Amino acid sequence: MRRNLRSVAQLAAEGPFTQNQLRWWIFNAGLNGLADAGAIVRLQRRLFIDIDRFDAWIDSKQERAVA
Repeated sequence: MRRNLRSVAQLAAEGPFTQNQLRWWIFNAGLNGLADAGAIVRLQRRLFIDIDRFDAWIDSKQERAVA
């Protein structure tokens, strides 16, 4: 299975999140559940974000509208 990985800069360029916002989430990944979601991939000194797992994490954080 091939993973869909992006660097922070690549993901920020695709939008809608800024590099600062992404880095804040990564810095606090242990507290916000991003690490548990498996969205952060570290290879040697490089850091990548697994897009599929990141999107699932975003969806889990989205506030649901009450009808």
